[in-house]
Amino acid sequence: MNEVWLRFAASLGIGLLIGLERERNPAAKAGVRTFALVALFGTLAVIVGEETQSAWIVPVGLAAVGAMLIAAYAREPAQEDPGTTTVVAAVVCYLLGALAALGDTALAGALGIGVAALLYFKPEIEGFSLALKRHEQVSVLQFLVATLIVLPILPNQTFGPYEVLNPHHIWLMVVLVSGIGLASYVALRAAGERHGVILTGILGGLISSTATTLLYARRSRESPGMERLASAVVPVANLVPLARIALIAAILAPAILPSLAIVLGFALVGGLVFTFVPLQNLDRVMAAPAPESRNPAELGTAIKFGALYALILLASAWLSDLAGSRGLYAAAAASGLADVDPIVLSALNLFGAARLEARPAITAIALAYGANLAFKFGVLLWFDRRLARRMVGPFLAMLGGGAAGWLYLATS
Repeated sequence: MNEVWLRFAASLGIGLLIGLERERNPAAKAGVRTFALVALFGTLAVIVGEETQSAWIVPVGLAAVGAMLIAAYAREPAQEDPGTTTVVAAVVCYLLGALAALGDTALAGALGIGVAALLYFKPEIEGFSLALKRHEQVSVLQFLVATLIVLPILPNQTFGPYEVLNPHHIWLMVVLVSGIGLASYVALRAAGERHGVILTGILGGLISSTATTLLYARRSRESPGMERLASAVVPVANLVPLARIALIAAILAPAILPSLAIVLGFALVGGLVFTFVPLQNLDRVMAAPAPESRNPAELGTAIKFGALYALILLASAWLSDLAGSRGLYAAAAASGLADVDPIVLSALNLFGAARLEARPAITAIALAYGANLAFKFGVLLWFDRRLARRMVGPFLAMLGGGAAGWLYLATS
């Protein structure tokens, strides 16, 4: 009995939430009370259908909800808002009430919140969609094609030497990395042309810490006044990959995360200590130019990343077989100069497949991050030695913190 009341309560909450948003719209023919009743109607329809063993009650109720709202709009004179959104929202609300009646109250509640957010943020969503350029819209469509069409049809079995090349798995990693990059890219575009220092560093680091470092190294060399700004943005951008690695590990290999988090956490704390001072008052008084980056969901970029990941996965397995952990470490250091993600994915997946223990996997990830940081320091030296001198402290703190975390893990 308590479970039934919980389902009705969840249904009522969903209806009230969506109805509160619709109440704000003067043209809407349904508000708080109507949407609450529609959600309860959906719940009752499922329960009555189960009691009477009738499969027609839920679809008939759905048609009735749509018909009633359409009739309400049809009786009014022609107006600018045809009411399509409200009708669809009521239909969805009815189905969410039915879903709650079936026992999946958590999913129904989460979807209800999502529906309310879509309705509430209409101006922002419309403005953002209009701001997207054509090639960016194409890139989003390509990402959806890669995720919903290409991924399901790829064979989920291993091929090649060492049995590490799985087309479905490789493309899944492409979708994961592209999805993170696309979300960051969208956030960057939504933030506008110029941003605060911290936001620029975070989004730049999520999209490409190397591109962000290169941009500010060039700006600092061309304009000495940019050196102070660059000395704050660059460390933040290079701390973000630590959180990115932790996120990927949490998705692919949760078992390794507690140990990996020690190394990443030490590196993060070390870098934050040296980054905190340059950030004081800087974010409030200065605006930072956004790093230029191609949309990471473009099909060409995704295919190149997939090919690189497959190559590094194969090389890691071969070198591990040939020289043990030392071979993997050599591959990590070499590939980390160009990109951290492929070796991180390789190490995590080798660990997940029980082909690699936790400590060698963590060491490989740490070496790749260190090599990538060393490469970016070389970029800074090439473009602006003054900025490079400012980065000695933060970069060494990141490396030293990571090394301290690794030693703590090795001795514990």
